[in-house]
Amino acid sequence: MASLVKHGGIAWRFAVLGGGTAGLALSPAVPVGSPDIVRPMLALGLAAGAGLVVARHGDRGAAPGAWLALLVLAAGASGLAVGALRLAAIDRGAFHGPVGQPTTARGFVTAVPRRSQGQVRVRIQTADGRLAVESPEPVSDLPIGREVKATGTLRDPAPWEAGYLARYGIRQVLAADRLRLTGRRRGGPAALIDQIRDRAQVALGSGTPEPEATLLRGFVLGEDDRIDAATVDDFKRSGLAHLLAVSGENVILLALLAMPLLALLGIPVRARLLCVLALIAIYVPLTGAGPSIQRAGVMGSAGVVAALAGRPRSRWYAILLAAFVTLAINPRASGDAGWQLSFAAVIGILLWAGPIRDRLLGPPRHSGDRERVVGWWRGLAEGAGVTIAATLSTAPLMAHDFGAVSLASLPANLLALPAVAPLMWLGMLAALVGQLPWLPVQPLTGLAGLLAAYVAQVARWLGSPGWATASVPLAGPAEVLAAYIALALALWVVLGWARRRTGLRRPSARPRTLVLAICLGISSLAIAGPRWSGGTTAKPAAGLRVVVLDVGQGDAILLDPADGEPVLVDGGPPGADLRRQLEDEGVSRLAAAVVTHDQSDHAGGIAELLGLFPVHRLLYGERGLDLIRDARSAGVRAMPIAEGSEVGSGSLRIEVLWPPRALLEGSPPDDLNQAALVLLARWRRFGMLLTADAEAESVPIDAGPIEVLKVAHHGSDDAGLDALLDRVVPRLAVISVGADNPYGHPSAATLATLAEHQIPTLRTDERGEVTISVRRGGWRVETEDG
Repeated sequence: MASLVKHGGIAWRFAVLGGGTAGLALSPAVPVGSPDIVRPMLALGLAAGAGLVVARHGDRGAAPGAWLALLVLAAGASGLAVGALRLAAIDRGAFHGPVGQPTTARGFVTAVPRRSQGQVRVRIQTADGRLAVESPEPVSDLPIGREVKATGTLRDPAPWEAGYLARYGIRQVLAADRLRLTGRRRGGPAALIDQIRDRAQVALGSGTPEPEATLLRGFVLGEDDRIDAATVDDFKRSGLAHLLAVSGENVILLALLAMPLLALLGIPVRARLLCVLALIAIYVPLTGAGPSIQRAGVMGSAGVVAALAGRPRSRWYAILLAAFVTLAINPRASGDAGWQLSFAAVIGILLWAGPIRDRLLGPPRHSGDRERVVGWWRGLAEGAGVTIAATLSTAPLMAHDFGAVSLASLPANLLALPAVAPLMWLGMLAALVGQLPWLPVQPLTGLAGLLAAYVAQVARWLGSPGWATASVPLAGPAEVLAAYIALALALWVVLGWARRRTGLRRPSARPRTLVLAICLGISSLAIAGPRWSGGTTAKPAAGLRVVVLDVGQGDAILLDPADGEPVLVDGGPPGADLRRQLEDEGVSRLAAAVVTHDQSDHAGGIAELLGLFPVHRLLYGERGLDLIRDARSAGVRAMPIAEGSEVGSGSLRIEVLWPPRALLEGSPPDDLNQAALVLLARWRRFGMLLTADAEAESVPIDAGPIEVLKVAHHGSDDAGLDALLDRVVPRLAVISVGADNPYGHPSAATLATLAEHQIPTLRTDERGEVTISVRRGGWRVETEDG
């Protein structure tokens, strides 16, 4: 082993860290606290360690590979056991109370609140453990470190939020009727950080308009809860959302800002490095200590410590060390999308930023004027290389986590590039100067506000067009791995072609880009594995799931493609507990909620859903002003659709067949059913006609042959049904109708017409929920009563 350490460089340290990191990353799959798992893993680690000792003294000629294998085994087994024990300790700190019972809780805010869709969600630390609280707006500012009092009912997390809350050691949610500040602050060392944060917030809010001030707080401190929902959506669609989440970029810019300022003060190099280390130690908890900022803090600290020790820093070793430390703090951090994207971006930058920069610069020039141009161009090329590399390396994970990628991300980031570093530096200086309240910060925040407004304008320009995002769902590990391999091959070919065109010499290093990129994909899969395998969603492995929900006398139809986010067409009447039904179906968010017309048996459930459930877009035909207002107040983008419009999610396509836009823009018809949206949902060769309440006798419908017909208006009399069935020849009819309804739906005439055409008919009042599972080879139907 001594020869391995002497001649193998830091290979043994990579083996220990790599094995330990893999064990920690896999530990969430271990039953927490189970001695049947933990004890054997500890024993295996000890046995492998003993094997190292025996081999060290018994066989001095052992191959280095054998030593490394034993090291990886010992470290992996130990990491798995330690991770399981760490998770058990985290979970012991969760709040546990009687579910469904009225509860009053007092605790200190531990993270920036999340405000969306009319709800405020905040994590608090109570005397009895960690707890999540949700409350309807309006709720005043909830600064970190302040005590809140909440009164409401305890519930278990919904499937879509359980994994997210578990990463923070939270097992219950308090649905609060009342949430208010008590005026108390927490004490101890955290109180000092709170005071620094409070003064920084005040400073960043001075000398600039409120919209820009909220952006500055988001850029510098990660406090994005007061940024306008439409602005946040623009940042997401344009691929600039990472600027609102404090990350490694902030730590790098902090160090780049601090070093020259400390040098101007005459501070020696080693003292400067110690100061930077202290600044990182303060900045990480100041911004909430999320997984991505933890990673950046560890990497930055590792670099500073290496510089203090006078040793060259290994960038790959620092990345592995950051993964090990963040997972040792919380093994579930590997399931956080921000953590995964942070590492993917850093690895992509290390692999590709340099080659991309070199291709942009072209062959070296030596003339005086051209040299100055190249010097000026080099800074932009450096930034462009980092931006392009980070954007490309995170795209597959973005597609997996969010089902879409931003096509505007690259141009938006390049346009924002010149403003980002000055903006961050000015904001950080303002936060620093603001610690001394008598010093003016307005010159700093005034200029920073202008830059923030420019970045927001870029986000608006490139986030608004319909082409800004594209649905590129990568549902499983194989697809993500294939995407990374394809990306690596494409870059290898493009960069090689560019190198030959520019006449650059072949790099002296072996072509390791492809190998390392594939390793990136494999590592991402291994790290993210618990997230992929631990979901509770009911999505089919492939195809489309259509669920005609049993909401009583009303319509609510869920279209859930395997390769995209679900779309809900109508929500039934109020009081049908639509949110619970969606959660029971494994749905955690909706790509869109479509309201066919503004009547309570179709729109009532969706109106109740807004603000309580993640909905990306509300789509409507007839303008129901109350519903549009509710959507906008909940932060949901409301958009009109009409004949010719198309809604897509993954491979699902929904075409609007009726009504024409002119009908919607004119005076509403006497019968609102005549203005109801008629939709044709298609997945490959499968087609389903959703007629809402638009009877064929009043509305011209020409959908062509289909497989399933949702009978119009809950099966009421329809003189045009016979001709419609001749045109569309469905193989199944579904009637969404309430039992014992006062309208006599479905009518005897409608049932007779369906029977004459020999079309099997399912009714929700008799069979309950109807589920249609569509695959490439065909489709099958299941009902609630079997």
